[in-house]
Amino acid sequence: MLHLRLIVPAATTDEVVTLLESTVGTAHLVVLPGAARSPAGDVVMCDVAREAGDELIKALRRLGIDESGAISVEHLDLTLSSHADKAEHEAPGDGADAVLWEELTEATHEESTFSITYVSFLALATMLAACGVMLDNAVLIVGAMAVGPEFGPLAGISTAIVQRAPRLVARSLWALIGGFALAMVITAGFAWLLDAVGLFEQSMIEAERPITGFIWQPDWMSFIVAFLAGIAGTLSLTSAKSGALIGVAISVTTVPAAANAAVAFSYSDYQQTIGSGQQLLANLGGIVLAGTLTLLLEKALWRARRAQKPPAGTPGASVRP
Repeated sequence: MLHLRLIVPAATTDEVVTLLESTVGTAHLVVLPGAARSPAGDVVMCDVAREAGDELIKALRRLGIDESGAISVEHLDLTLSSHADKAEHEAPGDGADAVLWEELTEATHEESTFSITYVSFLALATMLAACGVMLDNAVLIVGAMAVGPEFGPLAGISTAIVQRAPRLVARSLWALIGGFALAMVITAGFAWLLDAVGLFEQSMIEAERPITGFIWQPDWMSFIVAFLAGIAGTLSLTSAKSGALIGVAISVTTVPAAANAAVAFSYSDYQQTIGSGQQLLANLGGIVLAGTLTLLLEKALWRARRAQKPPAGTPGASVRP
């Protein structure tokens, strides 16, 4: 279930209450006249089944509540109520398959910001991966993958393409390209520093490296793994199962490829630099393609499912003004 808290101008309260009462999947409607001070208005609260949430939020935005008041949404982990059970039963579709597009757009927007924190995490992940590459250490490579925050802007690009939001595409691309470029420059400087103190040496990057040598030798399996990881990561975002993102993070060779490219460049090994760059592009492209196709498929399936809903007044019907 989702909990909606609305600040509604007094003149619009009756219209909003009518909308909430006529939308199947809602329960626990509460109206507090004059309770809001900034912005001034009435506070209206209700619980809604996840599968009915996206349509209801869109209807509230059509009424201009996001402009004249406020719309806040929270996830409820536990609701003990027969009214809530009835609302979930009557709402069309399955909550696990429902996508809250407003929530997804907002989440990817926040994760696609070119910020000091984002660049710091990406640079630290790339430097950790550089240590893993030079030491041919799988543990360090996996750790670096888990630290890397690059899935945020990748998901942002996919979401923006599906939602036709060119500004979010540009924002996400800037975070992705600018973040990796800066992280790789920092990692190259990190490699030069460790070489100067004798912790890195050229023979380490030129060694056979049986564990990490694949990083600069891309093949079709690299793309396939990235594609599958992109599907899993997108599903984890749309279904609010964020724990799956850790598995996605440690399955794709994005950060390690960027690290290997930076270290190889610092030692003028341009063959490895080019190969690592190709690996990086293959992984990034596979994730974006998979994410976009997954969101398009989810959108189409959900529309088809709602189109098959029973007429208003029967269980599972969705009534909208």
